Amino acid sequence: MPRYQGLPASPGIAIGQVLPYRPQKITFTEHRIADPHAEWQRLQEALHKADTQLMALQERARKIAGEEEAAIFEAHRLFLIDEELLARLRTLILDEHLNAKAAVHHTFEQYAEALLGLEEAYFQARAQDLRDVAQRVMRCLEEDSDQDSLETWKEAVIVVAEDLTPSDTIRFDRQKILGIVTARGGPTSHSAILARAMGVPAVVSAQFDLNDIRSGTLAILNGNSGVFNVGPTLHELEVARKEKTEWEARRQAELKEAELPAITRDGAFRAEVVANIGGVEDAEQVLQFGGEGVGLFRTEFLYLERSTMPSIVEQVRAYRRVFEILDGRPLVVRTLDIGGDKEVPYLGMEKEPNPFLGWRAIRMIRERPDVLQNQFSALLQAAGQVIAEAGKCDLRIMLPMVSSVAEVERAREIYEEARAALQAEGKPLPQQVQFGIMVEVPSAALLADHFASRVDFFSIGTNDLTQYTLAVDRTNERVSALASPYHPAVLRLIEMTIRAAHTQGKWVGLCGELAGDPLAVPLLVGLHLDEFSMAPSSIPTIKQLIRQWTLSACEEVAQRCLQFSLAAEVIEYLKSQTPR
Repeated sequence: MPRYQGLPASPGIAIGQVLPYRPQKITFTEHRIADPHAEWQRLQEALHKADTQLMALQERARKIAGEEEAAIFEAHRLFLIDEELLARLRTLILDEHLNAKAAVHHTFEQYAEALLGLEEAYFQARAQDLRDVAQRVMRCLEEDSDQDSLETWKEAVIVVAEDLTPSDTIRFDRQKILGIVTARGGPTSHSAILARAMGVPAVVSAQFDLNDIRSGTLAILNGNSGVFNVGPTLHELEVARKEKTEWEARRQAELKEAELPAITRDGAFRAEVVANIGGVEDAEQVLQFGGEGVGLFRTEFLYLERSTMPSIVEQVRAYRRVFEILDGRPLVVRTLDIGGDKEVPYLGMEKEPNPFLGWRAIRMIRERPDVLQNQFSALLQAAGQVIAEAGKCDLRIMLPMVSSVAEVERAREIYEEARAALQAEGKPLPQQVQFGIMVEVPSAALLADHFASRVDFFSIGTNDLTQYTLAVDRTNERVSALASPYHPAVLRLIEMTIRAAHTQGKWVGLCGELAGDPLAVPLLVGLHLDEFSMAPSSIPTIKQLIRQWTLSACEEVAQRCLQFSLAAEVIEYLKSQTPR
């Protein structure tokens, strides 16, 4: 029977009958309308109705999943009052006399496609949110009530769908859902976030045809490995049941000890285990899973879906909120990393032949120094205000996509200028701010000894470092299998970076997916990586694994890994190792 390999989205193992889920999509016919003002009024009423529905879902999410998950629907409500979206809708209906459903579809789809064109999976996943809201508004235009309840199933099932919206996911009755599997979507989608918050095992991007999945078929869903096994053998069922029992016991133990530090069994090494976050709403999850801070705070959310630069006041407000939640724990903020693949006219971006190698991130510094200057100013002001009120705040600023020492020196100059200007105004400022760079292109790793004298820390971005070292576009399905962070060339660059930093007394973090991979724990500890940064839900597992190893055993594992010539050899060797 078929086994589908997807991506783990929410940990856990589910065994039960499957239920193919096909939510009805609202369709439309495009046409010109005779009374555009009446059509615009009809849309206003639909937007109001959609807002009321989202408020109800927000309250449901607050009760079932938590305050931060409820914020997903608050963000959906913001789409309904977004000035740029409304302006586009107004133009299509009032000026071009387009019918409202077509106008909603075209407007929201334009923004969704723009997000899908971005490199980072986090922003690609936001496209599903826009489409979710568009469908809701179109449904309201039909004067249809909200979707029928999804809680009519008699027994708990594994829900199988092409894709799921956050609205679908939060409406499921937790008692009736064993797990969730989708053919599309990513682990950073809001549906995946909600599944994790609800404690529902989930696999995404499993590449099945929903027409091949028969309702009632017994299946195994493994949210840890990403495997979806439909119609398993008796032996496979027996193995899965045993694995499920063991995993549940292990997870309970991990969560119980999530607050404990990640110190190796022999007490010879301590790692800082922190989280990657993409917005204010993610910050509370860091504490929930025992994170010791944030190793990567993506700031792009402040710049997308708008027509003007975010003001310093807006930025200060967002950064302050995260500082307050972290309550003095380290916060590594990555300055703006928007690539040339996204049309952001107010930043002067244009279409480029190779956008991931083009005008992006720190490379904007020559033509648009004001972007970095404003961000530095906002971060310093937010940190200064929090310190003035609460007395503690640990700001660490990190530059992305650095490939030249000159870029760091110029950024430092801009930082000092921003700081001096705020001092002259008498603003409260943090006494100490760490200044670091991401190591995500080979030139940064190869020149790590030169960079180390100019910064306080490195954070290795293994996703991009792998892509650029191996010359593999990891979004290209035909070659993405070649992009393994376990490739010996990548491992040698990681080792070289850590060694160069430690020689000059600087610390090194790693914020790529490798940091949250249990298989990599002895390898990275053996290389003396100081900070592991990952999805918040992975933190308890990685902390406990670190506590099971001794430093000497990890050093032995790491040195052996550096001697292989193939990624497959490294992976097979690591699989054969057990904590000692």
